[in-house]
Amino acid sequence: MNAPNRAGWKPQMPQGDANKQITSSGDLGLQLEEPLIFELASNGNCGVDFDAEATEPSAFLAPFIRKQPVDLPGLSEPETVRHYTRLSRQNYAIDLGPFPLGSCTMKHNPRLNEAVARLPGFADIHPLQPMDTVQGALAVIEQLADWLMKLTGMPAVAMSPKAGAHGELCGILAIRAALEARGDRRAVILVPESAHGTNPATAAFAGYAVENIPATAQGRVDLAALEARLGPDVAGVMITNPNTCGLFERDMKAISDAVHAAGGLVYCDGANFNAIVGKVRPGDLGIDAMHINLHKTFSTPHGGGGPGSGPVVLSEALAPFAPIPFVHRDEEGRLRLVEERGASELLPDSFGRMVAFHGQMGMFTRALAYMLSHGADGLKQVAEDAVLNANYVLRSLDDMLDAPFGDSGPCMHEALFSDAGMAKGFTTLDIAKGLIDEGFHPMTVYFPLVVHGAMLVEPTETESRSGLDRLIGSLRAVASRAKEGDETLKSAPHHAPRRRMDETLAARKPVLVWKGQPAPSGEPVPSEIGGR
Repeated sequence: MNAPNRAGWKPQMPQGDANKQITSSGDLGLQLEEPLIFELASNGNCGVDFDAEATEPSAFLAPFIRKQPVDLPGLSEPETVRHYTRLSRQNYAIDLGPFPLGSCTMKHNPRLNEAVARLPGFADIHPLQPMDTVQGALAVIEQLADWLMKLTGMPAVAMSPKAGAHGELCGILAIRAALEARGDRRAVILVPESAHGTNPATAAFAGYAVENIPATAQGRVDLAALEARLGPDVAGVMITNPNTCGLFERDMKAISDAVHAAGGLVYCDGANFNAIVGKVRPGDLGIDAMHINLHKTFSTPHGGGGPGSGPVVLSEALAPFAPIPFVHRDEEGRLRLVEERGASELLPDSFGRMVAFHGQMGMFTRALAYMLSHGADGLKQVAEDAVLNANYVLRSLDDMLDAPFGDSGPCMHEALFSDAGMAKGFTTLDIAKGLIDEGFHPMTVYFPLVVHGAMLVEPTETESRSGLDRLIGSLRAVASRAKEGDETLKSAPHHAPRRRMDETLAARKPVLVWKGQPAPSGEPVPSEIGGR
C-alpha cells in the first residue's frame, strides 16, 4: 500500500505571532494543523489492494465502466479517520464552552435526551411502517402535543413542520385558508422592524405583500403606527415576541385586539419561547398561530444545520384549517395518523399537507424527554434563569459596550449591544474576531438590522455564573482594545487555525471544487481566496 504523498503540501503558519514558536510539522502542541484532504492524499492510491485480474470487467459490467478516473483522494482508513478527527479539533462546540449566538438559543443538550432518542422503537422506525407497530411513537407525538398546547394555552397544534420558517409558512397558510373560507381575500401582512428576518420572506412566499411597521425608540412595536395602518386589506401581522432586540412586547394583547377588530389574524414567531416558557401563555395574549422551535426551547441546539422541528399551535379560529397528517386516538384507544384531506370528518377544512411524512421523530423524543425531566416547575425556571443570565451579561458590559435599549428596562433572553464608541475604523467584526482569539465562538453580529453594528448575546439558562464571567471578561478585554484603537485587533484572529479571510470575496467567488495541483516546485497552487 502506497503512503500518501505530502511533498506538495507545506504548512502555513501565522505571521507575526511572537508567542508562537513555528514548528517543522506545522502543529503547535495539541493544536493540529491539517491540510485539505486533496492536499494530504495522493491520487491513484487506495486504502485497499486490488488484484490486477479483478479489475477486468465482466460482460455484464463492461457498459458501466468509468471512462475517466474518479478523481478522489487516495487514503487508507486510519488516515481518513485521523484527517476528520483532526479537523473536528478545530471546531468550536457547545460542549467546549458558552455559545453566545443571539437568537439561536445554543443551550447545553442533556445526554439523557440523546439516549432516549436512540432507543429502539424510536431511532429505527420507518414512516411507512404499519401503524399498529408504531403505537409508542405515536403516543410520544400525542403527549408532546398535549404539553405544547398546555404551555401555550392553545387548543390545537400542527406537529409536522420541520423548522421555524417552515412553521411560519404553516401558520400563514392556515391564516390564508381561514380568511378565504369566509370569502375575505386580503393581500397585506404587516411585519414590525423587530421581527425575525424570515417573517417577511414567509409572508411573501405565501403570496402576500409585506409592509413594515416601525419600532419605538425603546425597541418595541409602535402600536400607534400599527393601528393607523390596519384596514380591510390587512390579513394579519407577523410579530416576534420576545422580539429580536431581546425585549418583551408589552403591548402584545393590545396589538392582538387591534388586529382582530380590523378583521385580521395574529401570527407570533415563537423562536424566542425559551424566554417565556412556563411564564406566559401566548394564547392568553390573543395570538392565533405560533411556531415553537423544539430544537431551541426544548434542547438539541440547531448548530450545523439541523435537525429541526417547528410545531405550530393554533387558536380556535385556525384549528379547523390545520395541516395533515395529525395523530388521532379512536374510541378503542388506538392511535392513527389521519392523512387524507377531505376524507375524514375530523378535519374537513385542512389546508393540506406540508410534508411527505409527519415530522422529526428524533426531535419529538428529545423534546418530550426534556419536558418530562424538567417538569412544569423546571420549565418555568428555564425561562427565569435564561432571563437572569442575559441581564447579568447586559449589566456587566453596558459600561464598556453601548447598549442601545439598556434604558428600556430588563431584557429577556438576550443582551443587545452596538458598535458605538469604538475607535475610528474599528467595527463589530473586529470584536467578533478578537473573541475567537480568546477561545470563544463570537456572538451574533450585525443582527438585528435596526441596530448599527449589532452584537446579540444569548447566554441561555445552562451557563453558570463562572462561565459567564469568563465570557464577560474576554468581551471587556476585546472591547477595550477596540476603543483604544489597538491595530492588532484588526487582523485577528491570530491564534486560530485559520486567519481572517476576505469574506466579501469568499461570498461572491466561493471556491467549491478542488482544482489545485502541486506545482513543479512541489508547493501547492495558491487558492483564489486563501484564508490560512
